[in-house]
Amino acid sequence: MPTLPPGPPNPRDPAQRLARGTTPAQTAPGGSGAGEPHRRRDMAESFGADAELYDRARPRYPTDLIEAIAASAPGVAVLDVGCGTGIVARQFQAVGGRVLGVEVDERMAAFARATGVEVEVSAFESWEPAGRTFDVLVAGMTWHWIDPSVGAAKAAEVLGPGGRFAVFWYVLQPPPELGAAFAAVHREVLPDSPVNSQVAASPLGAYEHFLDRAADSLTATGAFTDLERPTYPWTCHYTRDEWLDQLRTSGLAKPLADAGKLDKMLKLTGAAIDAAGGSFTLDSTAVALTATRT
Repeated sequence: MPTLPPGPPNPRDPAQRLARGTTPAQTAPGGSGAGEPHRRRDMAESFGADAELYDRARPRYPTDLIEAIAASAPGVAVLDVGCGTGIVARQFQAVGGRVLGVEVDERMAAFARATGVEVEVSAFESWEPAGRTFDVLVAGMTWHWIDPSVGAAKAAEVLGPGGRFAVFWYVLQPPPELGAAFAAVHREVLPDSPVNSQVAASPLGAYEHFLDRAADSLTATGAFTDLERPTYPWTCHYTRDEWLDQLRTSGLAKPLADAGKLDKMLKLTGAAIDAAGGSFTLDSTAVALTATRT
């Protein structure tokens, strides 16, 4: 079949957005889709379409990370920004935290409440703390959805003196050969995207932008000190179906589905895992940015 010449760019065409506008973060399981992901509310609010799947498929965070943050806080009052289905909130509850979640998606909030997490539904930028302050503010795989300058200022407002700011992301790093196979899948499904294959094989660098942006925003407020970037290794075993489930909950899933490419991505990714024996182990990293409210 002859190939038609490309037409003019159409910003509403999901396939063109994937080919032209995908950034490294979008290929990560919780990734965004644009250089300023907080402007992509359609993606941020797409995860609640299947809250049960999201809660089941998303990894939990390393216990060392949760315990270190809790131990560094001056008290037990935890504000979980973008709490989703309550994954992070429940981990902090398990180490003695008294958690309030803020979540923009009522579907996710309802799931979290059903698991015992108190949640208020709002975008964090417009959320009203009503004079309440907290000992620690956390955000797992969500701070990139927050307007950086507004979010930093709100964090300064709601943290008491000595309060801890701690945002973090997990970085899923497949074994090298399987990472190369995933990169080949990305090239086949998204042949015009210049960055997808690189990030599919080595996703750690995709999160450096998030960390840099968050750090710059905190520094600009003049309200934080002791900025650090700790990392926490963790290992997780995935079967083929488990990996495909987490892919269905990723930030890439909605634009792929809108472009009619999700089924192909899942099929080819599943075939790559089958060829590798049907399961694999991730030796991965959780990256964090922590700071202290002055």
